[in-house]
Amino acid sequence: MDKAIDNIKNEISENDVVLFMKGTSSTPQCGFSSRVAGVLNYLEVKYKDVNVLADDNLREGIKKFSNWPTIPQLYIKGEFIGGCDIITEMAMSGELDDLFTEKKIKFNSDSATKIREANKD
Repeated sequence: MDKAIDNIKNEISENDVVLFMKGTSSTPQCGFSSRVAGVLNYLEVKYKDVNVLADDNLREGIKKFSNWPTIPQLYIKGEFIGGCDIITEMAMSGELDDLFTEKKIKFNSDSATKIREANKD
């Protein structure tokens, strides 16, 4: 487990945006992971995807590391942001745009606006 925690720390320190997910960004293995990867892909955010299904210690380690029970988990500049529901809400409210801007993460703001327009009630 210690090795998994070290790997997690390494990933989030070496990459500005890291998504711990089930599967990969191109082949997600669960709907929640697919949704978060889809948002990041649509916004053209450069991120590292880490497949927790490839390693049981990693899958359990990320839950302990973040003290968050579910996957996916998004980290930006070393900070745990949240899982699927939180990221979806942030994308819809514009908070995700603000966070990317604040952390100097490149993203497509036109696409962010399109997500909100397409999902208006």
